Amino acid sequence: MPDFPIPVSATVADLRLRVRTWRSEGLRVGLVPTMGALHEGHISLVRIAQQTCDRIVTSIFVNPTQFAPTEDFSTYPRTFDDDVAQLAEADCHLVWAPTPSEMYPEGFATRVVPAGAAEGLETDFRPHFFGGVATVCTKLFQQVTPDIAVFGEKDFQQLAVIRQIVRDLDMPLSIVGAPTVREADGLAMSSRNRYLSADERRTAPLIHEVISGVAAHVLEGGNADSACAEAARQLTAGGFQKIDYIAVRDAATLGAYDPKKGAGRVLAAAWLGKTRLIDNIAIES
Repeated sequence: MPDFPIPVSATVADLRLRVRTWRSEGLRVGLVPTMGALHEGHISLVRIAQQTCDRIVTSIFVNPTQFAPTEDFSTYPRTFDDDVAQLAEADCHLVWAPTPSEMYPEGFATRVVPAGAAEGLETDFRPHFFGGVATVCTKLFQQVTPDIAVFGEKDFQQLAVIRQIVRDLDMPLSIVGAPTVREADGLAMSSRNRYLSADERRTAPLIHEVISGVAAHVLEGGNADSACAEAARQLTAGGFQKIDYIAVRDAATLGAYDPKKGAGRVLAAAWLGKTRLIDNIAIES
């Protein structure tokens, strides 16, 4: 393996040896799972993990099981050397970078199939997605055995699903949700933003603008369904080609939202050219 500014593990055996050494010294371990193509949003997760942990592992693994055959697995941005350099600058301690054959060796046949928070929204359009996410994250938790794992709130339904898996399967770690990091114009940072053309990039912040309007309308007592319909109309008029969903949900369960019972969340997914953007925002004063 080439020289890198911080250690890189490519086998489960090497990873476990390093973590076992830290554990023998009484150190707390944090995990930041990623698919690489890192940006400031990912680095913010490392910084959050550092607040309570002594050693940070960042995984870089483009997980094939969460991509459908028609999706962008083969073209998903891969910038490994730059990713490792960013992590070194952020004082991450170890990169966990398994190959697909290390993560899913010959004969691999076990899957984690989530329900509950995994039902609806993303699942309506990507039915394969959360099964792949649930399986790979369960494996990552078993491999790294972290005290905490940090996930960004930008993928809010994914965060809810991961929390449910850890709770349901009595996994001995805490899941920490990190605030979405945004560009100056409000666009949520995402590895897929690099797919946007210059014109599309100028249009892209509209998704944050319209869901912010939905949140404000609902907070004032307005009808959620009509607010979501108007937001979809605004996105279409603004240049988005397809709206997968704009929905108001309970922030804890992702079930129906009742302002008398808990906090709410506005979640959206829409296509701008060939790029699918997702975003969400809290309903709060």
